[in-house]
Amino acid sequence: MIISVIIRKKKLKSMAIRLAEEVNMVFGEDFTIQTDGYSDIKDITEKVKAIVHKSKTKNGLVNIFAVGSTASITTIEFEPALVEDMRDQLEKFASRTMHSRHSQTWGDDNGFSHIRATFMGPSLTAPVSDRNVLLGTWQQIVVIDHDNRPRSRRIFVQVIGE
Repeated sequence: MIISVIIRKKKLKSMAIRLAEEVNMVFGEDFTIQTDGYSDIKDITEKVKAIVHKSKTKNGLVNIFAVGSTASITTIEFEPALVEDMRDQLEKFASRTMHSRHSQTWGDDNGFSHIRATFMGPSLTAPVSDRNVLLGTWQQIVVIDHDNRPRSRRIFVQVIGE
């Protein structure tokens, strides 16, 4: 009887381990992307989709996060005319020539980039359904680097689900 209970416990533990390996509840991976600064917009949709696919998550959420205080993640129809329109509007909103106390304090002249990034936010969360990131036909995920110089941007993607 005792041997039978021990065997059942080992089988249950083995099944639990296999189940935990099959159901990946949280998966994270990062990548870097080179940017030119001044609200350079880069399409990262395919990289995000590849990470979601690699996670083997069937249904859940994906969060895409720009590590740093002068970049944003959002969605846009990534086509040249709209990208330029977006950059023009960001310049009107917080001009690179604007006076900022941050720039005066630190001497790095990028106060405008912090303001743009703060208003847009550093991350985006999208649904994952049937192993796919749920996006509209003309909707792409982009990183916008608002800083005043080229950067190597780290983007962290975390997938949560079943």
